[in-house]
Parts: sequence; structure tokens; C-alpha cells
Amino acid sequence: MASMDLVLYEEEIHLLEEVLQRLRHDSNARAVFLIDKNGQQMASEGEIENFDTTSLASLTAGNVAATDSLAKLIGEREFSVLFHEGERDHIHISIVGKRAILLVIFDERSSLGLVRLRVKRASGEFDKIFETMAQKASAGTEVGAAPTPFSEITDDDIDALFSD
Repeated sequence: MASMDLVLYEEEIHLLEEVLQRLRHDSNARAVFLIDKNGQQMASEGEIENFDTTSLASLTAGNVAATDSLAKLIGEREFSVLFHEGERDHIHISIVGKRAILLVIFDERSSLGLVRLRVKRASGEFDKIFETMAQKASAGTEVGAAPTPFSEITDDDIDALFSD
């Protein structure tokens, strides 16, 4: 995945949530999660109260990282889709927009084929949203752009804060 950090804007968060809602409904999934490459949950939809979402996000990112390493060991660039089949529940994991991880949890009410089809459509929508986010982030760093509250903090300021 790309090493660019995502900057989440309120408008795009709502758009991401709308795509997740539609994906969950159209694929008849139990829950869907959008996770950043560092294992932080960005958005979710569905029966999320049944899960330890922090652990789920972190372990999913770790799973993707481990699988990326496996791919490289055998000469592949990446495995962009992962599937885990359980007795009752199944997990479909995919990379979206080269910036995030999409986790879909589904059961017998759906099928892998339906989930894959709906994820493919949603991935295109995520790509567009991430591109908008990247454009906003780069516009914010252009010369003359308004500084963020963090742009004035230096390494010396941080060292002074934590020194004895």
C-alpha cells in the first residue's frame, strides 16, 4: 500500500460511510469496516457492537502486512484480496485505493461471489473519494495555504516538552 497518510475531512467521512452502508446492504454482509494501513478504523457499518473493533482493525492490518510479505517471497507484488472461511462467518479483505483496507464480514445470508462483486463496485467509489482527499491534502500544503496548528511545532518543542 501507499505510504501516504490520509487526512480525513468531514465531507469525505460521510461519503465513505455512505459507500459502506450501500456495500453492506447490497452484499447482505453482517458488518463492513474501512481500516487505514496502520490498523486504525476509519469507518464502519453494520453489526459492529458484536466485535472488538480495535483488535479487529489492528489484526486485519497485520494480516495484510504479513500476506504482502508472503507475496513478495514468492515473487508477487501483492495479494490484493484475502478470504477466510469459517463455520458460520467469513471474512473478505481487500485493498482499496492503495490506501486502505476493506473488511467485509458475512455469513450464510450472502455468498463470496456476491461480496466480491459488490466490493469491486465499492472499490471504484472509494478510489474517487481517496483521490479527492489526496487533492485536498496537497492543496493544503501548497505555498500560501493556511498553516495547520501542528505546522508550527518543531522537534525542539517536542523534546522540550518531554525532557526532565
